Order: sequence, then C-alpha cells, then structure tokens
Amino acid sequence: MLGTSEGVSVVTMQGRVHMYEGHPPDDVVFGLRLMLHLGAKTAIITNAAGGIGAHLDVGDLMLIEDQLNLTGKNPLVGPNDEQMGPRFVDMTTPFDVELRRLASEGAKALGFEVKRGVYVGVLGPSYETPAEIRMYRTMGGDAVGMSTVLEVIAARHLGARVLGISCITNKAAGLGHEVLTHEDVQEVAVRVRERFVALLGAVLRRLL
Repeated sequence: MLGTSEGVSVVTMQGRVHMYEGHPPDDVVFGLRLMLHLGAKTAIITNAAGGIGAHLDVGDLMLIEDQLNLTGKNPLVGPNDEQMGPRFVDMTTPFDVELRRLASEGAKALGFEVKRGVYVGVLGPSYETPAEIRMYRTMGGDAVGMSTVLEVIAARHLGARVLGISCITNKAAGLGHEVLTHEDVQEVAVRVRERFVALLGAVLRRLL
C-alpha cells in the first residue's frame, strides 16, 4: 500500500523473478523494496504452494503464520544500510497478526474458510522428493513453494507489515497419486483465482 497526499492507494506488482531462474537474492526482492521505498507500509505476498499439512486440500487458501527459509540464501547478506533497517532483523512475527485476523474475517464474510500454516521456501526448480516432504513435515512445514521467504525478510527489514497467502495447488510429492506438472499447478491456480481475488479485495476494504 502506498500513501499519497489524497490518502491511501494500492500498488500491485504482477509477477516476480525467482532464484531458480538464475537471479540473485537482490534481484528477487528489488520490486518489493522499490515499492516500500516509495512509501508502502503493508505488503501482501501471494504464492502457489504444494500442500504438506493433512488439514490442507487442493484449492485451499492458506494464511501463512510463519516460514522456513530453506533456499540457502538471505537478501540481507553483505554490507547493511542502516537507513533501510537494522543489521539483525527480528523475525519473531514475520506475518502480521492483525492482518491475518482481517483476512480471516474477510473470508468468513465471503462464505469460505481460510486455512493456516507454515510456509517452506525452497530454491527449486525441481519439485521436492517424498523424502524431502517428510523432512519438511517433521520440521513443522505445512506448504512448500519456490518464492516468498526472501521477500518477507526484505519487507521486515524495511519495517513493513506483511500478509502472506498461499494457494494450495497440489498435494506435495508422496502425498498424492498424481505426477506433479506445472500445467496442473497453473490449472488449479486459475480455478481458484476468483476466490483469491475476492479475498484480497475483502482485506483491502478492511485496511482502507
């Protein structure tokens, strides 16, 4: 959200770059950092993810309560600019509790339930093995994807409030019977799009 002289505006960024495409962490978080430097105070970060938790079904929307950064990278590595944020960033509450409450209220008003869970961020681009999924579940992960975690770290470094929402597009490896394909992930994302957009609208109305 970007503050203006007329009040509060909403700025969106369509698409993102990923480390699996060969981009360094600074490039991955550049767009988000730019919006925050321009005055945004709240970041709503969305993703498609594979479901690990038994409470998650394909097509569910999950509010991210916490994250595991298993990419092996961090966008804050290197010299720190104190004007951007502290050298050591507190990540006790990476996802804002009040924003999650607003999202839950919005979903209820729309007639559906949002799930909750921990998001596991990995490098990709290969999908995870069943053994890796068992490890993530043991570590407390509920959903897994190839984005989000670096952007959340960068946003918290700059003091922004963060809401994270995952669209569960498939059961993670070893938890379903189908072979995982990118086309199937995209198909589910398209099917859930209307409900996803409605939830985002409900959140924004409550923020504005």
